[in-house]
Amino acid sequence: MLVPSNQSTNTYVIYLHSNNIVVVPEAIGSLVKLQCLDLSDNALEIVCPEIGHLRALRHLRLANNQLQFLPPEVGDLKELQTLDISTNRLLTLPERLHMCLSLQYLTVDRNRLWYVPRHLCQLPSLNELSMAGNRLAFLPLDLGRSRELQYVYVDNNIHLKGLPSYLYNKVIGCSGCGAPIQVSEVKLLSFSSGQRTVFLPAEVKAIGTEHDHVLPLQELAMRSLYHTYHSLLKDLNFLSPISLPRSLLELLHCPLGHCHRCSEPMFTIVYPKLFPLRETPMAGLHQWRTTVSFVAYCCSTQCLQTFDLLS
Repeated sequence: MLVPSNQSTNTYVIYLHSNNIVVVPEAIGSLVKLQCLDLSDNALEIVCPEIGHLRALRHLRLANNQLQFLPPEVGDLKELQTLDISTNRLLTLPERLHMCLSLQYLTVDRNRLWYVPRHLCQLPSLNELSMAGNRLAFLPLDLGRSRELQYVYVDNNIHLKGLPSYLYNKVIGCSGCGAPIQVSEVKLLSFSSGQRTVFLPAEVKAIGTEHDHVLPLQELAMRSLYHTYHSLLKDLNFLSPISLPRSLLELLHCPLGHCHRCSEPMFTIVYPKLFPLRETPMAGLHQWRTTVSFVAYCCSTQCLQTFDLLS
């Protein structure tokens, strides 16, 4: 067991990999000046909430353990630049992870994730995201919208058949994705184009087509609220759950995605358009090794008809 002493509060770096450590104790929170913590290759099952007290921490490595979840307090690590939690048993990531505003490198390879929290698209400093060898069936519609994010690796996610077109012209690893296998973990909305079926985030309520003429009333209302209160969205208290359900308040704060044509926020409905990978610069890199395509998500039939990934 890791037990920091009272004399170790000025410690800056701790390397404890390959020690068969099972628990990170609460006392870890006393190391307020710690900048690097390496607990890789242990037997960790729990990381205590007190890890959020390490406000100076820049590098956290928890790879090759037995973690099934991370405490929400990880989001309190404002100086964190590197987080490696690969080869664990994670089913999801903490929603507050998007509060790690300095995070540049996030590695979550070889876990059991079937989705990526939409809030991760808000990480302003994220440069490299690696989620290879999981169970991903879809990626957030806004993933890649940030100019800072340049490297995305989702290799060997066999359920994954579509990449948001915001990732176009970025460095993408997707070999081994798109195998013809059914998604059994969760029922997801999907759309088909030819022989390709692409799954969509669970928050999507409807899929628009080029034959639609009118947007759903709920979608129009959400867009109107978003534009009206956009400057106040940092504090959701301006609208109470009485005036709007909490689920819609959260969606108002973090839209499902933004139109790839005009950047209009989308909340309940998307208009998808498929672009085969063979039409992109990535074709030579992934030839014969993947069946993934790029998917543009538009806010209306007009944007759907005028959007061209290659223009």
